[in-house]
Amino acid sequence: MPRVREITEDGGDPILTEIFDKERAAFGDLLNPTKVMAHCPPIMIAAKRLSAAVEKSNLLPAQLRALLYLRVATINGCPF
Repeated sequence: MPRVREITEDGGDPILTEIFDKERAAFGDLLNPTKVMAHCPPIMIAAKRLSAAVEKSNLLPAQLRALLYLRVATINGCPF
């Protein structure tokens, strides 16, 4: 059981509506971090921007990034 309640409905918040719609279109559902960070939309937006900046920086080769994602998922016990 998660310690933090996951938010899956936007509750009429235009920020959450936009982000939830984009994520559902891209992935078919909301990602777990989004459900947790939805408690504070400004922090969620900042975290998503940070992740996007890391992706776009190209400081790590794409194949190495993929291996890192897999390793972190394995350490956390998440299916990849």
